[in-house]
Amino acid sequence: MKEITPKEVENQLNEGKSLNIIDVREIEEVAEGKIPGAVNIPLGLIEFRKQDLDKSKEYIMVCRSGGRSARAAEYLKYQGYNVINMVGGMLAWEGKTE
Repeated sequence: MKEITPKEVENQLNEGKSLNIIDVREIEEVAEGKIPGAVNIPLGLIEFRKQDLDKSKEYIMVCRSGGRSARAAEYLKYQGYNVINMVGGMLAWEGKTE
């Protein structure tokens, strides 16, 4: 599975790169702050919302610590999606939140 660090994500965002970030935490967790521009699809809904994703795009999966996003990334990878897991999750995120 491909991985990316929170710092790498932050640097790419600061450079103005357009990233497709999927936050798989629960709604209550996301309410406490998420990476700007991230789309919230709780892990339990990934299976039902995958058709909303474009297989030609790359997605960065995010959760609290990196475990749930790794599971989501593995699932989507086997469904033919191009995904990267953000290791360390939001616990390691030092950038801006919204």
